Amino acid sequence: MRLPLFIAWRYLKSKKSHNVINIISGVSVAGVTIGTMALVIVLSVFNGFESLVISLFNTFDPEIKVMPARGKTFSPDAYPWDKIAGMQGIRAQTGTIEEKVLLRYGENQYLATLKGVDHNYITWTGLSSMITEGALMLEFKGQPLAIPGQGVAYYLGLNLDNFQREIEVYAPRRKGAIGVNPEQAFNRMDIRPAGIFSIQQDFDSKYMIVPISFAREVLQYEGELSSVEIALSPGTDMISVQKEIRALLGSNFEVKNRFEQQEVLYRIMRSEKWAIFMILGFILFIATFNVIGSLSMLILDKRKDIAVLYSIGADSKLIRKIFLTEGMMVSFSGAIAGMILGALVCLIQQRFGLVKINTEGGSFLIDAYPVVMQGMDFLYIFLIVSAIGFMAAWLPVRNAGKVSSLTASLHSK
Repeated sequence: MRLPLFIAWRYLKSKKSHNVINIISGVSVAGVTIGTMALVIVLSVFNGFESLVISLFNTFDPEIKVMPARGKTFSPDAYPWDKIAGMQGIRAQTGTIEEKVLLRYGENQYLATLKGVDHNYITWTGLSSMITEGALMLEFKGQPLAIPGQGVAYYLGLNLDNFQREIEVYAPRRKGAIGVNPEQAFNRMDIRPAGIFSIQQDFDSKYMIVPISFAREVLQYEGELSSVEIALSPGTDMISVQKEIRALLGSNFEVKNRFEQQEVLYRIMRSEKWAIFMILGFILFIATFNVIGSLSMLILDKRKDIAVLYSIGADSKLIRKIFLTEGMMVSFSGAIAGMILGALVCLIQQRFGLVKINTEGGSFLIDAYPVVMQGMDFLYIFLIVSAIGFMAAWLPVRNAGKVSSLTASLHSK
C-alpha cells in the first residue's frame, strides 16, 4: 500500500500539465471543505438549541416521575416513601396533584392546570431561576400563594402590583348534590399570586403552581396524589435509579425519567437533527462531483505515467489503487480542513457570540446563537464524508485499468 500512497501523494501536490486540472482539484478540496464545515456548524448550532430547550424543560420536569399505571390518582399509603428515600442518590420526593380548573381574574377567565406541590418542592426545583416577576413563595403567614406561568398571567391580565385582587379558582364538585344554579356545581376558592414563572410556552400557558393543601381543598381530594416527583443528587445515574424504583413499585406504577416525560419532544428533536444531517450530507454529495471530474481528467493527464507503470509490471489493480488513494486524499484533506474550520467558527461563536438572534425587544432567553460541539457529530461527519469520497473516487477509477491497458498497447506500438 506504500507505493500507491506515495504516487498518489506526488500527484496531489505536483503541478499538472493542464492548469485546469489544478483548478478543478482545488475546487474539489474547497467543495468538500465548505460542505464539511457547514455540517459541523449547523449541527453544533442545532445541538445548542437542543441543549437550551432541554435545560428549560429540566427546570420544570423532575429527573424521575412516578404516576399510577391505572387511573388519575393513587393513595399515598401505597407508595413506599421511606424505602425510596433510603435509595442511594435520592435527594427529595414531592407529592403532587394536577387537575384542570377555571381561573378568573377580574373579567378575564382562563382554563389552566392547577399543580399542587408539597413543602419539599421549593428545596430542589429549578423554578426559582425562571421567576420573571415576584418571588417563588407558596405560603406567607399561613396563607397559600400561587405561581402562575407567564402565559396564564397574560391571558388573565394578571397584575402583581394590585395586592387587593385575588385569582378565583373554580373546580367541579366531586361530592354533594348539585342545585339548579350552575355555580353550585363548582367549588370556588381565592388565592393571591406571589410571582410569575417563564420556562417554555407549553408550561407557561398551562400551569399554575399552588400548595398541595389548597389544591386538595378546592378539588375535594382527601389525600390522593397524581404523581410523586423525585429529585436526584448531582452525579447520580438516572437510568439505574429508575430501574431500581421500577423494580420496587411493580406494575401498579409508571416510572418515567426526564426523557420519557417529554418523549415526543425528544423524538422530534432527534428526528430533526438527522433530517438536517441527511440534507446537508446530500449537498455534500453533490459537491463531491468535482472529485469525479478532477480524477477523470487526472487519469487522462497521466496516461504516459500509467503506461510506464504498466510496462514495468504494474497491473490494473495497482493503477486503480493509486487513483483511488488520490481521490480519498482529496476527500480526507477537505474533511479535516472543514472540521477544523467548523470547530474554529463554533469556538469563536461560543466565546464572542458574533452571530446574534434578531428578536424584537430582546425578549428571548439568549441574544446569540447557542453552539454545542459533540464528538460523535465529528465522527459521523468524517464517516459520511469518507463514504461519499470513496464513491466519488471509485466511479472514475474503476475504468482506470482499461485506460492503462489501452495506453500501454499504444505505447508499445
